[in-house]
Formats: sequence, structure tokens, C-alpha cells
Amino acid sequence: MFAQLGISHPLCSPIKDAMKLTFHRCALLRCIVASLLLCFFPLFAAAQQEDQPSIRFVRNPDPAPDFQLAGLDGKPVTLAGSKGKVVLVNFWATWCGPCRAEIPDLVELQKKYKDRLQILGLVVDDDDLNAIKKFAARFGINYPVALATNDIRIQYGGIPALPTSFVLDSEGRVVQKHEGLRDPVLYETEIRSLLGLPIGNVKVETFEDIGQVFLQHADRATELPGVDLSKLTPEQKTVALHKFNAESCTCGCGYTLAQCRIYDRDCKTSKAATEKIIAAAAAGSYAAPASASPPQPSSPVASPSTEKPHE
Repeated sequence: MFAQLGISHPLCSPIKDAMKLTFHRCALLRCIVASLLLCFFPLFAAAQQEDQPSIRFVRNPDPAPDFQLAGLDGKPVTLAGSKGKVVLVNFWATWCGPCRAEIPDLVELQKKYKDRLQILGLVVDDDDLNAIKKFAARFGINYPVALATNDIRIQYGGIPALPTSFVLDSEGRVVQKHEGLRDPVLYETEIRSLLGLPIGNVKVETFEDIGQVFLQHADRATELPGVDLSKLTPEQKTVALHKFNAESCTCGCGYTLAQCRIYDRDCKTSKAATEKIIAAAAAGSYAAPASASPPQPSSPVASPSTEKPHE
């Protein structure tokens, strides 16, 4: 005799009795397994939810600043010419290593979604047109390339890092911004989502632009890079944030202190200025801000890039 899950039956049971006992044993097993699954399902679901990949788009996106440029082939390069398509505006340079690394992936994306996607390559910190043409031919770039003017660069936030890409929906609104080299799977997933194509189990989330995409929205931010507001009361924090958005940074960027902290986290000038404001706010040196909107800073001037590395 042996016991299993509380059911005993002889090894040499008649076939009918054995089948009956086996049926009851299986039913009990199924019941136990089902109970265990019900107990642990919340844990499994939570773990799966934590591991679920996601993409993020701006909740209320702004229209992308339009431009009119001449491409390497002499044809016009504009956003208006890509109306109704998902657009990827890619700021890059021939001397930029990460830019070179991502170009083959961009070429493949353009080839794969050519009828519904338009990639536009805007070159910055590089004005050797012949060198750019040779580079484009060597890498087989199959999308328009043009030299970005300083004005365009400013309208898109100064472009402090390369590569920088702006993702536009089919209505010409900027829904995401990426700095640096990114996984091409991310770009493709975003493109497919905006085109209404399947993206598997990827979750689509939204966020408010508080300066991550356009610096003009830095006044919405309640926290800033490298700025410790934790010791201030809610009223003092409101006063400090108002000052950050009302005062311009003196480093030469032309941005407000809040915008400069987002634009250049390593800026010692804006960091020192915000620390001084925080100390004064904590001491009660400032009155509560008026309800009027803070003054707009003067138009920033894009800071010159560091010396280009040699090939």
C-alpha cells in the first residue's frame, strides 16, 4: 500500500476501481493546482506588469517648429512636405561616433516604413558640404539630409548633445525627444504605435513635458536637475521655482535658470545661482510671487560645440 495526496489504493486494484480512484485523484490535483494559481496569480501579474516594456509620449504635444532648407540634392527639406507621415527629425554630425552608429538603423527604418515614415537628417557643427555628400553616399542614406541653421537649432532647444532625435506624430506634433544613441527597437516601436500598427505587449504611457522636450515648458517643472528643494516648505518652494523661471542665467546661454539646469546640468553658474535663491527663500527673504506670468528670457544663442574630433 502507498499513499498519495490522501488517497490510498492497492497496486493490484481492478481496472474499474483503479480508473475511478485515478479520476478522483486527478480532480483533487486540479483543485489544488487551481487554488495555488489563484493564490499566486496577483504576484505573477504584478511581476509581469513590472517587467512589461513601455514607451512614453507627451500628453499634450506642441507643434514642431517648421523649417525650409535645401537638401544635399538641392531639393527642399521641410516638415510641410511630410504632412500626414510620422517624422523623425535627427540632428547629427559626420564626426559624431554615436551618430554614425545609428545611421544604418535609420536607413533600415526608412526603407521598411517608407510610405508612412519620413526621416529628416539635419547636420549641425559641420559645414563641409562635399564631405557630407560623400558620407551620405558611403552610408547609403536614403532620406533627406540638410544643414541645420543656428536658428533651427535654437528653436529645437539648442541641441546640446548628438545625436538628438525628435519624434513627430502624423499631425506634426513632437511627442518624444531622444538624446544619444538609442536602441533601434525603441524607435521602431514608437513609429509603429504612432502608425496604429501592433506593438505586442508594449505599454504606451504619457507624460507632461516639463522641459524634457521643449525648454519653454521648464516653468512647469517642480524639480530640476542638481537642485535640492527638499528643505523648503511648499510656500518657499513655490517662491524659489518662480525665481528660477524669472531670472536669466549669466553663463551666456540666454536661458532662464530653470531652463539652463535642464539644458546643461554641469553649468556651475546656474547651480550657484539656484543655491543662492534656495538659501534666500529658506530665510524668508522673498515675497510670494504674483499671479502674473514670469517675463520671457531673451532669445538664447546656441553655444559653440567643442572642437570636433579628428577622423
